[in-house]
Amino acid sequence: MEFLMMDWLGTPVWFWMAFIGIVVALTAFDLGILHKEDREMGIGESLKLSAFYISIALAFGVWVWLQKGADMGMKYYTGFFIEKALSIDNVFVISLIFTFFAIPRKYQYRALLWGIIAVIILRGLMIAAGAAIVQEYYWVLYIFAAFLIATGIRMLWATDHEPDISKNPVVKYISTHMRVTKELHGEKFFVMVPDDRTGKMVRAATPLFLALVVINLADLVFAVDSVPAIFAITTDTFIVYTSNIMAILGLRALYFALAAMVHRFHYLKYALALVLVFIGAKIFVSDFLMDGDKFPPVLSLGVTFALILGGIAFSLWKTRNEAIPALVPTPNNQQENLP
Repeated sequence: MEFLMMDWLGTPVWFWMAFIGIVVALTAFDLGILHKEDREMGIGESLKLSAFYISIALAFGVWVWLQKGADMGMKYYTGFFIEKALSIDNVFVISLIFTFFAIPRKYQYRALLWGIIAVIILRGLMIAAGAAIVQEYYWVLYIFAAFLIATGIRMLWATDHEPDISKNPVVKYISTHMRVTKELHGEKFFVMVPDDRTGKMVRAATPLFLALVVINLADLVFAVDSVPAIFAITTDTFIVYTSNIMAILGLRALYFALAAMVHRFHYLKYALALVLVFIGAKIFVSDFLMDGDKFPPVLSLGVTFALILGGIAFSLWKTRNEAIPALVPTPNNQQENLP
């Protein structure tokens, strides 16, 4: 019992264990019961499952609010909404990756699930490192803040362009340094195939494994924006990590609905850009114009939520007459896509 009440990174151990238990239970329920067999997920099921995950995240926020106070509760919700909104851009990139590697929809969910598991670990490492640095060198927050402002301004003026997956250096490296099959082998990431020279059976990666690797690399790129954004809201490691992971956990469920209508959120990027500028500027306003007083969390949450909701509403209204593009990859281009 004493161990459970001990503080770890500013939060009792039992808090951490409870959160990890929720994540493990949700992942096991999702993979072992809801999606025991690979199948294509429809938009309706995607929306229902997403609503379930969002409900869990919001309920967890209530628990944080009651246990750690209203201040931490509002910071959790602010971080959750920012990460959730930023993940919409992530969905667009993931959709491009699956299309490039011609991954059928029925195998995409399992790849996303393993990608989420990797993200939970990688985000944990990034957040732990960031927390240690900020605790030792507070001025690093000013670098985070300046970076967020610069990123937001760049997003306001940047032109849209699709990333060229074929030029990804990791894809090229894996394709030239290890055996990669030209075709999929169901849900498998690795298979045994005969060697062209010796005829012996050797292990080879499948296009599904390459897609998984690129998805995780894409998440690391997005984390460069989202992790500093949440550190600019709070330096409490528990709040930073849980708000991040709770937003990401439901991403794989939301993906199939968003992938079909991601083109409808074109103008959301401008709202997200303003959110990043606001969060970054808040650090300088609090420390230099408010003599170190805390920026009101309720105001921070209100502005963040209003900008994101406004961006979503304006996007849906502006693109209300646009047709839905075809996003389902066909197996005919598998061989052409691989380097």
